Amino acid sequence: MQVSEILAVKGQALFTIAPNKTLADAVAVMTGQDVGSLVVFEGGRMVGMLTFREVLKAVQQGGAAWGSLAISDVMLREPMTAGPEMEVDELRRFMVEHHMRYLPVMDGGTLMGVISFHDVAKAVLEEQSFENRMLKAYIRDWPAEEAGKG
Repeated sequence: MQVSEILAVKGQALFTIAPNKTLADAVAVMTGQDVGSLVVFEGGRMVGMLTFREVLKAVQQGGAAWGSLAISDVMLREPMTAGPEMEVDELRRFMVEHHMRYLPVMDGGTLMGVISFHDVAKAVLEEQSFENRMLKAYIRDWPAEEAGKG
């Protein structure tokens, strides 16, 4: 299974924010859309990533003024990315090794979506469930003459 297949199942909803917006703006979008990350876009290109991890760090460091902090001051700059052809096993390993819960998927300079670790886990479970059903159906439909040999 490839990253592009996970994105196809997940859908193409992208949640972005501009770097000059405030952290309060970002939190409003994240809670309103029930997402854990936003891709930061400026001039039609990705310039960063904001996840709940960066939000919490900014809240802790910014004190009472956290909401007025600019996204550009707290975002993760030049985040690592995955390609749409990356295999899920490689993606899982990559996300675990780099402690990433959210990973933008880029096809050249085009943002295809964001994969969460939850999306990966769900895809793996669904793939295993499908394989399990296929194996059970194969065993159940085993030809009678083959079953008696051996």
